[in-house]
Amino acid sequence: MTPLLEVRDLMMHFPVREGVLLRSRHTCRAVDGVSFSLAPGETLGLVGESGCGKSTLGRCVVRLLKPTAGQILFDGADLAPLSRAALKPIRRQLQMVFQDPVESLNARHTVGQTLEEPLLIHGLGDAAARRTRVRELLAQVGLSAGAEEKYPFEFSGGQRQRVGIARAIALHPRLIVCDEPVSALDVSIQSQVLNLMLDLQRSLGLSYLFIAHNLAVVKHVSDRVAIMYLGRIVELAGADEIYARPRHPYTRALLAAIPVPDPRRRRAPALLAGDVPSPIHPPAGCAFHPRCPHATDRCKVETPTLRDVSTANGNTPSPHTVACHYDL
Repeated sequence: MTPLLEVRDLMMHFPVREGVLLRSRHTCRAVDGVSFSLAPGETLGLVGESGCGKSTLGRCVVRLLKPTAGQILFDGADLAPLSRAALKPIRRQLQMVFQDPVESLNARHTVGQTLEEPLLIHGLGDAAARRTRVRELLAQVGLSAGAEEKYPFEFSGGQRQRVGIARAIALHPRLIVCDEPVSALDVSIQSQVLNLMLDLQRSLGLSYLFIAHNLAVVKHVSDRVAIMYLGRIVELAGADEIYARPRHPYTRALLAAIPVPDPRRRRAPALLAGDVPSPIHPPAGCAFHPRCPHATDRCKVETPTLRDVSTANGNTPSPHTVACHYDL
């Protein structure tokens, strides 16, 4: 199947300016050579600790940020070098749901104005058609028609995120980047929003790049999972495969940290030592080696590349790749 989205060697580096003259003295390597693909109708979960670069990667994919290098092939067209004007027609097919619905919604606009805005920007329909479309969107996300006259502060967090999802699907997109869409919500509401997103995916044929730090949530919605650490993908495989047979020490530590919903079951978590290193001064060799219990001298000087380890585990529906020197 031809990928809907293909990211090749994507880099997003930010200059770090210091001194009175604000000269660029260092570089923050937020995304440092990431490659992956996403098929039509597929959900790819992107997981990692805070500061690993996953949100920056998502913003690059929808071109809210212009990447330093690499390619973003959407339906075969490279978005990376395009100007703002050239991107406008493509943005109808490429949308984003943000983490914080309070910050991402304009407090001065009613919900109706918020949902009508993308239709106005792209010149779609007359006033009556836009009003009809707004009511359709509210119904699709489980909100009443009366919600269009209200302001964001009049809703709960879960309802505000439903508005954000409605805005994202307003232009009939093919791909939505979801940047931790449920992490700011109560646990009781998270499952409702996730189920809504799955229903919309089935009915509208959407593809999701689902960014999160909670592996339990990602397992519920993803077809494949990519594990990201300090700007790079360190493991990528089908969701069932990566939960059953994790191959990277970092992935194993993340899985061990998932709470067990049974007080009678006990397991020793593989806790990580220390914090994520600075992307301004990343470690030499494998970036994970200062925290890895299996690190050797080779790990300190040689950077591992993603390699296919699928054959070691028998036949799998999708390749299983890992960036580690050793078969653990």
